[in-house]
Amino acid sequence: MPITPDVLSNDEKVNIINQHIRSLRFAEYNADLDLIEANAVSNPDAVSVSEINSRKTAIAARIAALDAEKAPLEEE
Repeated sequence: MPITPDVLSNDEKVNIINQHIRSLRFAEYNADLDLIEANAVSNPDAVSVSEINSRKTAIAARIAALDAEKAPLEEE
């Protein structure tokens, strides 16, 4: 677990993490829309589609990491 200032309560830390997760959810939805647009053309660019899917995978991994960071804070 990363070092955080002791001046933050667990609730404050959870709120900050939730803000980050919310931001990532916006990025995830934007990637979904990008994928819809990329696939809307008659000949989708396979490289673009692959890059968008990679971006979505990375976003999901970041959300999972933040959820793992948040879980013990919610238990205390």
